[in-house]
Amino acid sequence: MTTTGTATREPRGEPTGSGFESLAEREKAVRELVARTCLTMDAYDFAGYLDLCHPDFRYTITTYSPELRKDITWLDHDFAGMETLLEVLPLHASDHFLRLVMSRHLGVYTVAYSENDTRAAVVSGLQVFNTARDGGVTELLAVAKYHDVVALEGGEAKLLVREVRLDTRMLGETGSLIPF
Repeated sequence: MTTTGTATREPRGEPTGSGFESLAEREKAVRELVARTCLTMDAYDFAGYLDLCHPDFRYTITTYSPELRKDITWLDHDFAGMETLLEVLPLHASDHFLRLVMSRHLGVYTVAYSENDTRAAVVSGLQVFNTARDGGVTELLAVAKYHDVVALEGGEAKLLVREVRLDTRMLGETGSLIPF
């Protein structure tokens, strides 16, 4: 049983306050939402990404610093902050969009549901690659885990919280302005 975020127990099969009729429907909605967040970002479909997010969405990128011996936060935005970031991103990362294609490879590890099944805590493994647009070189940019909280309301799944917990701290010469 996983105890990440607000979810603290194993899923049940009966209908609950989430609006989903069965565990299978909830599970499918949660897993597809997490996957669609990667697909929309891979396509640089930033509006599509935001459509997958709850109005109370929070996005953070964190990692552990052995030098400081503590966790550090690289990015922390609410929905409005992410909206602004994604709106101006093509202006600041235009060289990346011209040269590279970013792809995220995801594996969902665990899904645990809150007591009333209206929240799901999801832990996923993530690898992020950059590939030259001419199909030439592909390089591993980062390895991380997503620690997501998904809101399950009215039969719909929306991303409420995403913490990108980086294992990789050296993101190449230019790093990445594009959220993972």
